[in-house]
Amino acid sequence: MSKPMRNGITTGTCVAAAAKAAILSWQGITIAQVDVTTPQGRILTVPIDASGADEKSGWAKVIKDAGDDPDITNGVSIETVVEMRLQPGIAIVAGEGVGTVTKPGLSVPAGQSAVNPGPRIMIEKAVSESLPAGWGAVVTINIPRGAELAKRTLNPQLGIVGGLSIIGTTGIVEPMSEEAFKNSLTPQVNMVKALGYDSIVFAPGKIGQNIAINIYNLPGETVIQTSNFIGHMLEYAAAQGMKQVLLFGHLGKVVKIAAGVFHTHNRVADARLETMAAYAGAVGASQQAIRDILACTTTEAAMAVIAEHQLESVYPLLADRASQRACRYVFDDLVVGTVIVTLQGQILGMDDAAREIGGTLGWNIT
Repeated sequence: MSKPMRNGITTGTCVAAAAKAAILSWQGITIAQVDVTTPQGRILTVPIDASGADEKSGWAKVIKDAGDDPDITNGVSIETVVEMRLQPGIAIVAGEGVGTVTKPGLSVPAGQSAVNPGPRIMIEKAVSESLPAGWGAVVTINIPRGAELAKRTLNPQLGIVGGLSIIGTTGIVEPMSEEAFKNSLTPQVNMVKALGYDSIVFAPGKIGQNIAINIYNLPGETVIQTSNFIGHMLEYAAAQGMKQVLLFGHLGKVVKIAAGVFHTHNRVADARLETMAAYAGAVGASQQAIRDILACTTTEAAMAVIAEHQLESVYPLLADRASQRACRYVFDDLVVGTVIVTLQGQILGMDDAAREIGGTLGWNIT
């Protein structure tokens, strides 16, 4: 019987706990752990790694524990310095390794520290309940490795520069939380909308995103990653009032969408070769060609079979079918076009809707 997976705490919880411990330290109280309250009212007990104080401020450090989730910030030192002021009010400031928002469309306005609303509530509550009457504080957040780690997150694409974001709506990290991953992707849509676009380009991953921007010169600010959550991102785009979506990706992902698969992880659904074989049959493939496709182990290998049997007309058919299935998935609340590319960036096929959407984005394709 497998052990239950262990929950962890968010960066927001770490900051709230460190801020509270810093104030207690300034008051001459050194403790090994503090309690903080999540936005949902849950009490979390957080260990304090170190703390100290001088005449005007206190400081404390918490080591991020992500539980059994493969969180990039697990084990990172999150530190706060709380400067005490004899006037009401709490200010939260980004220090070393904490990002600043530079683009519109996120939950934090451009120009402000990348501290999301949920964590901000937690920090302010932890500080206010620890301050002596009539006092205020300036909370400076430092994550010494934050700038380095941020390069391995979506922050650069989101326009968050200089470090990590302080995130977490519940204060708790649930192991392998799919919802958390989805929620980390959707702000990209808000940013595109905030820039004035109602057309957006969805690429399943970094390779497709780079091809769309660097080879085909689609506007970089409109091209976002969806990972495996194509259906979720389509629904979110429709809910945010976007009008057009250009699906731009490798054959291995697009062929799944053509089959009506909108969570494209291979462990969820994988009918790539069967779908390719069926559509190859629709454009005249022989039984031998269909058997050869089904005998392949990858779509790259199947592409060689398609070339050998001169069945390239299957690609625009798959693109058109993917667009139809995507439109149906959101009940025609979006116009969807599809472009299929190789890993090297060659366009295999596209549909008429892709040409029209590309045109609205300044991409003149034939």
